[in-house]
Amino acid sequence: MKIESVETPKTSIQVIERMVALLDALATYSDPVSLKELSRVTGLHPSTAHRILNDMVITRFVDRVEPGTYRLGMRLLELGNVVKSRLSVREAALDYMRALHKKTQQTINLSVRQGDEIVYIDRAFSERSGMQVVRAIGGRGPLHLTSTGKLFLSVDDPKAIRSYATRTGLAGHNKNSITDLGKLERELSLVRSRGYARDNEELELGVRCMAAGIHDDTGKLIAGLSISAPADRLQEEWLEDLTQTAGQISATLGYTP
Repeated sequence: MKIESVETPKTSIQVIERMVALLDALATYSDPVSLKELSRVTGLHPSTAHRILNDMVITRFVDRVEPGTYRLGMRLLELGNVVKSRLSVREAALDYMRALHKKTQQTINLSVRQGDEIVYIDRAFSERSGMQVVRAIGGRGPLHLTSTGKLFLSVDDPKAIRSYATRTGLAGHNKNSITDLGKLERELSLVRSRGYARDNEELELGVRCMAAGIHDDTGKLIAGLSISAPADRLQEEWLEDLTQTAGQISATLGYTP
């Protein structure tokens, strides 16, 4: 008869670490996993793994599919949905926006789509810069004249883009504004292939912008991050910083490319 060695008492932190190790192990399998396999990949003694798994079954973090076989439980999904509902893109983006502003010393905008316009929901800028390229939080801009707006139009299907053009008439603000459907469609094709968008003084003379998209955990485009600067100061090397920052914010929201 095999006699198990008596284990020394473990602290609560060690129990939590072991619980997390089991959850991580379960997450790597698409099918239910045996106790033997979980013990092997986590390095836990079978009796220890069994005891912790039993507790997690009671609390619904783990489901016992059949005796000795386990999978992740529905309570994890329930808690994940709570976290998702409470995490706003603005909260996720703010620190990253400040860091990007510190590096570029230019205005950083966070915008979302509302109907046929984008709405600026946050910004990072310096009062000392004296630049007049900052749009107030809550300010709006047409989709086809703004860099973030072009990002949103680029994910629409051709029929939706034509409908937008009909509704808005592609009204322009100045000589650089795109007011022709064919030109807009070519511009959006470039946005899709590049993965970012530009506003070359189309909304406001003397101001240029570049924007990259922010995606949620489902892959949906939910916001745009843009740099606004006087036309003669916008630097191409900022584009890499911008796309990386947008990617970091997306990752915080659970997006995996």
